[in-house]
Amino acid sequence: MSHFLDRLNHFAMPKEAFSGEHGVTTGEDRTWEDAYRNRWAHDKIVRSTHGVNCTGSCSWKIYVKGGIVTWETQQTDYPRTRWDMPNHEPRGCARGASYSWYLYSANRVKHPMVRGRLLKHWRAARLQHGPVEAWASIQADEGKRRDYQKVRGLGGFVRSSWDEVNEIIAAANVYTAKQYGPDRVVGFSPIPAMSMVSYASGARYLSLIGGVCLSFYDWYCDLPPSSPQVWGEQTDVPESADWYNSTYIIAWGSNVPQTRTPDAHFFTEVRYKGAKTVAVTPDYSEVAKLSDIWLHPKQGTDAALAMAMGHVVLREFFFGEDSAALPGGRSAYFDDYARRYTDLPMLVMLKEATLADGSKTLVPDRYVRASDFNGKLGQANNAEWKTLGFDAAGKVVLPNGSIGFRWGPEGRADSGKWNLEDKEARHDGEVKLKLSVLEEGGQAHEVVDVAFPYFAGNASPHFTPNAQQGDVNRARVPAVRVRLGKEGDERYAMVATVFDLQAAQYGIDRGLGSGAKSFDDDAAYTPAWQEAITGVKRDQLITVARQFAENAHKTHGKSMVIIGAAMNHWYHSDMNYRGVINLLMMCGCIGKSGGGWSHYVGQEKLRPQTGWTALAFALDWIRPPRQMNGTSFFYAHTDQWRYEKLGV
Repeated sequence: MSHFLDRLNHFAMPKEAFSGEHGVTTGEDRTWEDAYRNRWAHDKIVRSTHGVNCTGSCSWKIYVKGGIVTWETQQTDYPRTRWDMPNHEPRGCARGASYSWYLYSANRVKHPMVRGRLLKHWRAARLQHGPVEAWASIQADEGKRRDYQKVRGLGGFVRSSWDEVNEIIAAANVYTAKQYGPDRVVGFSPIPAMSMVSYASGARYLSLIGGVCLSFYDWYCDLPPSSPQVWGEQTDVPESADWYNSTYIIAWGSNVPQTRTPDAHFFTEVRYKGAKTVAVTPDYSEVAKLSDIWLHPKQGTDAALAMAMGHVVLREFFFGEDSAALPGGRSAYFDDYARRYTDLPMLVMLKEATLADGSKTLVPDRYVRASDFNGKLGQANNAEWKTLGFDAAGKVVLPNGSIGFRWGPEGRADSGKWNLEDKEARHDGEVKLKLSVLEEGGQAHEVVDVAFPYFAGNASPHFTPNAQQGDVNRARVPAVRVRLGKEGDERYAMVATVFDLQAAQYGIDRGLGSGAKSFDDDAAYTPAWQEAITGVKRDQLITVARQFAENAHKTHGKSMVIIGAAMNHWYHSDMNYRGVINLLMMCGCIGKSGGGWSHYVGQEKLRPQTGWTALAFALDWIRPPRQMNGTSFFYAHTDQWRYEKLGV
């Protein structure tokens, strides 16, 4: 009642002014504040992070009262970075800040649910049989089995108990293992990095009974297949703080403020150092607003954009005009990087092939290997996995570093040569590999026609094709005929360097009778060619490609591409990515602080992975575990192949 009277007398209450009448004191009731005090009251504060399926792993203070999360705030005790870099904190995002709402949402499934028709048959069978026999009786009855199978996807779930659903699952697993074999029990769970022991519990169970664990990163297009294709690893990229070390950044299909919110401040802060930023997104997204240049290609045409940028880089920084900045028309840094750290100097066999029109031509086949030569060039260990190149004099050499040097028995002759030192593996002498057979140092060669596949002419309802010469792009390539056998052993191979093949593939005119004369030629992989496909103006593309490469040339590789799921969720995602990876390799950016590629989907790592695998896959009981490629499994066993429209 007093609160009611206070409200009636609100304007008549005595007030005492202070601070020159800038403030007043009143005696009104303030019990209403208790509602707010209770709302923010808590018993304890615990440290945690949010399982919102991102790689932020932000540290948060979780306020708990009576076992219930009441609210959460960001932790502010991250270690400081070095003096010349911004700190990591504050880390967090709106999705994380509202995560406690997910915990108690009415939409969250908090109890085990079973399809109603199945549960009806199960309970009836359990009145007459044990668990395994009950499940067997349902499977043996075609009518009962089809009764619950035919309503899949139509809802109809009812609440059950944990004991009941565990019994159903266990009985079904035992029945399946006895009837068809344990390898017919298949399980799937994503992201062990988010909750390692939780993931391991299910994977260990499957492994112990002889079941199959499916892969996950590849199936939902987090892991870019280009990464294992090129480097044989699972996406090794820098931490987000390394963005601040860059001086030119392209955010390619990665909407940094939205999908990398805890790290986005590095992207904006590096601009204060003078770094230039470019956004490549079809829509005017948040990252486009934060960038100096916005390229907006049509969706799914990123590979064409990247190939045209590579054309510009090759033309101007490997086959450019002689100048003080580029003596001989070539970037000395790019040239040295390509020889030492890429496969561009390696030799590839050319083999004869018959095209659809009946004509014969040469096509790239595979790397030339030590095992191709008589005596395997003296390599007793993994000769099939050791690649070759030409030295400055045009002689075949065996450089250190190919995968054949990685493995082998203890005490082998080639031990310690899995490195990138500029040495000939057979005698440890210094060697400089040739990028092209046309370089000085003269060796007999011939110029041959080589055919490359061409996909941009395919008609599609989603892309504007740029038909050139059918499905095959022919180019002139300098090649060398190499003797593989000793005198009297007439085994020869026509070989070319990866660099010469790449220059031909990109349509570079080297005076050999093929290639585009200028950027305005509507020939494969020129800026003009991509304009018809992507919609990006050629002048804009040339500017960005030139700036990106010039920056990398001057800074020795501090040009970076931040790339993400928008590029990866395509059928041809590996080609999207490899176009970008080629560009970065040409510019000497991979492996450089502030440079290279930063893919931020599916790069989660497990620090204690070696020990964790014993727990997760029951290696302490049995090995090897049964594991299966998830993409192929779902494609085959969910009938996705029935909807395939691509002619193969």
